[in-house]
Amino acid sequence: MTKYSFLFLTLFFVFTSNVFAQFNAKETDYKLVWQDEFDSNGQVNSAFWSFEKGFVRNNELQWYQEPNALVEDGRLIITGKREQIKNPRFDSESKNWKINREFAEYTSSSINTRGKYEFQYGIMEVRAKIDTAMGMWPAIWTLGITKPWPSNGEIDVMEYYRVKSQATILANAAWADEGQYNAKWDEAKIPFAEFLEKDPEWPSKFHIWRMEWTDKSIKLFLDDELLNEVDLARTVNPDGSNPFQQPHYILLNLAIGGNGGDPSGTSFPKEYVVDYVRVYQK
Repeated sequence: MTKYSFLFLTLFFVFTSNVFAQFNAKETDYKLVWQDEFDSNGQVNSAFWSFEKGFVRNNELQWYQEPNALVEDGRLIITGKREQIKNPRFDSESKNWKINREFAEYTSSSINTRGKYEFQYGIMEVRAKIDTAMGMWPAIWTLGITKPWPSNGEIDVMEYYRVKSQATILANAAWADEGQYNAKWDEAKIPFAEFLEKDPEWPSKFHIWRMEWTDKSIKLFLDDELLNEVDLARTVNPDGSNPFQQPHYILLNLAIGGNGGDPSGTSFPKEYVVDYVRVYQK
């Protein structure tokens, strides 16, 4: 092999090793109906996205705030930081975890399209790079627009956290069970070690998560690999409603702690980077 052939093959490997197939609408009946390519520097597009603020869910450690989400060089960057924020609602006598913590020791961002963009059925594709350090809990997910959780339905296109202390990629759907706030889950839990065995450089690369949602099923893919298929004939709430037969809105967030594990030994800041979010429908 000549040195030029070797150089060509080396460059080919470098440029193709981080490339995964994007959804090609031209080969289907689907059309692109909504997208955020994050192609303008500065603040997140407020016509598309709203922010969650403060302590929100799951006894997580982070304080959600707007400054931790910025658009730079065509990408959304959600930054998790170790920094102390005083809780303005603090009350040491409260039994509510959102109130009885005097300080948050970490900050991050959570954005969603509720009331700004919602869709029912179609294909959603997100290209993103996640940080897999201890304590990180990034997610791409949707929630239904009516009823409280879990009766509204939750689709976890991507979650990364610790399951029995083991780093795990998840692809799930949840709906209501008997009893308030009890959920039924259709879960796929893939040990992260399986992805590292295939590609030790996996955490440093962008990957494509895709949801294919019809009135019959929800299919969840990672880099064209089917992780989970949810039969919507089974996803019926106790009141007879089906939360996946209604519009959902999109959420992107980086949680810290909780199921993500103990972040105390992790170096900060950490970044969750999103290249684009696209929705296709027939």
